[in-house]
Amino acid sequence: MDKTLAKYRDARLPRYTSYPTAPHFTPEVTSVDYSAWLGAIGADQKLSLYLHIPFCSQMCWYCGCHTKVVNGYTPVANYVTLLRQEIEMVAAALPGRRQVGHIHWGGGTPNLLTDEDFAGLMDLLRRHFDLTPDAEVAVEVDPRRLGKTQAKALAAAGVNRASLGVQDFNKDVQEAINRVQPFEMVEKCVADLRAAGIPSINFDLLYGLPSQDLSKLERNLRLSAALRPDRIALFGYAHVPWMKKHQQLIDEATLPDGPARVKQAGFSSKMLDWLGYTQIGLDHFALPEDPMAKALSNGNLHRNFQGYTLDDAEVLIGFGASAIGSLPQGYIQNSPDFVAYAKSIRNGSFAVARGRELNDDDRLRRRAIEELMCHGELDVSALCNAGHVDSKAFDKELDELAPLITDGLVELTDQKITVTDRGQPLVRAVCAVFDSYLEQSETRHSRAI
Repeated sequence: MDKTLAKYRDARLPRYTSYPTAPHFTPEVTSVDYSAWLGAIGADQKLSLYLHIPFCSQMCWYCGCHTKVVNGYTPVANYVTLLRQEIEMVAAALPGRRQVGHIHWGGGTPNLLTDEDFAGLMDLLRRHFDLTPDAEVAVEVDPRRLGKTQAKALAAAGVNRASLGVQDFNKDVQEAINRVQPFEMVEKCVADLRAAGIPSINFDLLYGLPSQDLSKLERNLRLSAALRPDRIALFGYAHVPWMKKHQQLIDEATLPDGPARVKQAGFSSKMLDWLGYTQIGLDHFALPEDPMAKALSNGNLHRNFQGYTLDDAEVLIGFGASAIGSLPQGYIQNSPDFVAYAKSIRNGSFAVARGRELNDDDRLRRRAIEELMCHGELDVSALCNAGHVDSKAFDKELDELAPLITDGLVELTDQKITVTDRGQPLVRAVCAVFDSYLEQSETRHSRAI
């Protein structure tokens, strides 16, 4: 194994789907702030919407999402009522109808909703927002719950992209993470979605799972490629049992160690390249004809809480318990506590639990980190000019790149940073140089690889 990768692989670093990252949100940002921020959204600012469905019929032991297991539909139906109220409240706080270019349904298990409830929420969104003609409506799908009828209902409601939680195709690994779904089930799910008219399919896969090895990963990737998803997200399993207690059900002795994870990540990237997929940033892959691959080549790739995206909207509004929104003024997060969320919404108040108001330095560093995460390059002089700051504003950070340059992870020429092929798997370590909050944090993050 590359000694340089070994040196950095166990570093605990944020995934940088935002900056400042969520551990630095504080209760100082309140529902009053959120209402004012919504009211200040300009007429020409396009929106994106995120709806969080925090329910599952069974807990997957690897899961790091905010969700809970329900045995009946009543809690879900009650939650749908709350979502409808929250949508109405947001629409009332906005200074007028706004265009929406992206809607993302996450969870949990969004396809746990009945067809009627899903369609009803989509209809409500259309009553309050103007969806652009090319708007993307994406939903995360559990293949164990989807059949032809639901696939048709999702398509009828306007869904045009489905992200399937695949994770792994090997039965022993599936049993070790409490998510058994044979290849044939996923194959049928893909066929049903395409037959219903949903044109775009994503797969979510994981490496670093219990009992995984290179041969099992190769099988996962070959089977995935045989179904030809447009995009594949390949994440390293984040084992954080101090945060997610159910992960304690995974036998740590069966988890691949640091060197094995590095091999799995490198092998998977090369395998997907051989199978015809273009690598997008750190952990996404797309067919060459997919719009995301084209965005990578033309410099229009972005990153938000859903990962790599084509979404360039300045405003992301989150609905539901724990949902995070991003506005020009800063970030807000709804209460992850179901009782607190429900109480606030029923009382006609936004359920904001915490957030982060951005200053000019935050915005500049956020842009730097996004450029590095998306494109592996950063022109520091251009960044400073765009932010109207002195060209020496990041001299300290450039000096701190010295060990990364020595180790061959980055190159620096005339204040232009380029992440090398060797450094690409460790781009989060490069981004961390520009993270002014990281040393203040006591939060334990996932491994760099």
